[in-house]
Amino acid sequence: MSHISDFLVIGSGIAGLSFALKAAQRGTVTIITKKHDTESNTNYAQGGIASVMAADDSFDLHIQDTLVAGAGLCHRDAVEIVVRDGPQRIQELIAWGARFTKKRREDGMEELSLGREGGHSRHRIVHTADLTGQEVERALIEAVKSHPNIRVYEHHVAIDLITEHHLRDKAQMRERGTTCWGVYALNTTTGVVEKFLAKATLLATGGAGQVYLHTTNPSIATGDGVAMAYRAGADVANLEFMQFHPTTLYHPQARSFLISEAVRGYGAVLRTQDGREFMPEYHPLGALAPRDVVARAIDRELKKSGDSCVYLDVTHKPADETRERFPNIYQRCLALGLDITKAWIPVVPAAHYMCGGIVTDLNGCTSIRGLYACGEVACTGLHGANRLASNSLLEGLVFSHHAVMHGIAFVDRHTTSIPPDIPEWNDEGTFDSEEWVLIAHDRTEIQTLMWDYVGIVRSNARLIRAQRRVRVIAEEIEEFYKKTVVTPELIELRNIATVASLIIECALTRKESRGLHYNTDYPYADDVHWKRDTTISAEWRKRSSV
Repeated sequence: MSHISDFLVIGSGIAGLSFALKAAQRGTVTIITKKHDTESNTNYAQGGIASVMAADDSFDLHIQDTLVAGAGLCHRDAVEIVVRDGPQRIQELIAWGARFTKKRREDGMEELSLGREGGHSRHRIVHTADLTGQEVERALIEAVKSHPNIRVYEHHVAIDLITEHHLRDKAQMRERGTTCWGVYALNTTTGVVEKFLAKATLLATGGAGQVYLHTTNPSIATGDGVAMAYRAGADVANLEFMQFHPTTLYHPQARSFLISEAVRGYGAVLRTQDGREFMPEYHPLGALAPRDVVARAIDRELKKSGDSCVYLDVTHKPADETRERFPNIYQRCLALGLDITKAWIPVVPAAHYMCGGIVTDLNGCTSIRGLYACGEVACTGLHGANRLASNSLLEGLVFSHHAVMHGIAFVDRHTTSIPPDIPEWNDEGTFDSEEWVLIAHDRTEIQTLMWDYVGIVRSNARLIRAQRRVRVIAEEIEEFYKKTVVTPELIELRNIATVASLIIECALTRKESRGLHYNTDYPYADDVHWKRDTTISAEWRKRSSV
C-alpha cells in the first residue's frame, strides 16, 4: 500500500506539527506518528519556551547564556538564528491558539508571565503553568486536524527511510545521488508495512531517552530518527552529550516523573537528607546552575552518602503561590501522599535530552537530499555540549520554520516525480517468531548497560565494556530482525541498539570532559584538540570498516 504527498512528516511534536502547518499552505502533507497524535516529548515538556520578551532582556544576553551552557561547542550562527527568531515564533504559536500564562501589570493590561530557569540570566520562559508542552500540542493538533491539506496516520511505526538504494533499477542511483523518497512504516493496527512517499521528508521523531534505564521520556523515545538516518548514510554528531535531568521524582509509583527546572527557577533549593544545601559548594549560581553541573553534583552527593535521593525544598515559598505556579506537579505529588508546600521532594537524575543527533545545516537539511531533521532528533549546533533549559521547544519552532521554507523551494524546484520503481516492503523468508521474551530482555540489558557504564560519569574502562556487550547484542538483534516479521517492539529494539552503539562510539572518541560528557580518564576540557563536534559520517564509516 502506498501513500503519496508533497511533504512527509515523521513525528508529531512541536517541530513536526509546525512544519506541517506551514507546508500545507503550499502542498499536501502526510504526518505519521507511532501512537496517538499527541504522544511526543513536546507533550511532556513542563517548563516552557525560552525567548526574549521582557524589557530588561536582550538577544545578546540570551545568546551569551546559551553559549556559556554549551561549553564552547555551540555554533554561534545557529544560536543567533534561534534567539533572534524566538519572539516571532512565539507569536505564531499564540496565533495558532496556544494559551500561555499571563499576569496583570500595574496599568491593568495583561502581559506574558515569564519564568526563569537554570543558566538563564533573565526571566524569559514563556509557559502555561507547568504544562507548557501539553498546551502547545493541543493548539497545534487542533490546527492540524482542521487543515484540509494534512492527513495524520496514527499507530504507524517508521522502519527505514526509502532512498535510491531501494530502487529496482540500480543504474538510477548514479544519476540521482543519495535522495530520500519517504519511509516504510508498519501499521500497528493491521500489521501491514506501508510505503509513505514524498518529495521532501522531515524527521521530527524526538529523542532517545529509552536507551537508558531511567528517563523522563515517554516510551516512544527510542531514537528512531537517528537510527534510520544513520542506516541510510546521514551524518550524525555529538551523541555523547546526553543531558540528564537532575530532578525527577524518586517514588516507586511515579517512575521518572519530571520535577521541572522551573521549580528551581522559582526558588527551590537542593538539600541532602540531613538538610544541607549543597549546590553553592559546586557553582556560584547554586540550584540555578546549568543542568550538567547539578546532575553531577547530585551524583557525587549520592555516592558520598550512599543515600538513594536528594531533596528539592520549596517549603519556604508561599503555599498558594506554589500551587498556582505548579498545579500539575502539586497534584501529582499530592496523589502520592506528598504535599510539596510542606515537605521536601525526593529527586534523582534521569536521562532527559539528546543534545546531539542528525547533522543539519541552518535550513534543517541533512547530508541526504530531500531529507530534513528538526527538534531533538537533529544536531543543529544550538546546544553544543549542553542544552540551556527551555531552548529545545524554541529550537523545534525556529528550525522547522527554516526547514519548511527550504523544503517548499526544494519541492518547487525539483519537479521530477517520485520514482515509480520503489518496491513494496519485502518480508519473504521471514516468520512470526514467538521469542518475544528475548526482545524484552535485550532492551532491558542495553538500558542497564547504558545507565551503569555510559551515564553521568564515565571512564574508558566502562565505555569499552559497554561497547563490547552492546555490539554483541546489536548483532544478535540484526540477525533476528532479518528472519522475523517486523513488530513495533522489534523495530524499537533495533533502533535502541543502533543509538546506544553510536553514543558509546562518540563518547570513546572524545578524549576530554566537556559539558554533559564527563570521563574520569580525561577530567578536563581540551580546547586545543576537542573544541569541535564528534561527527560520524559516511567517510568515518568507510574508515572504521577497513
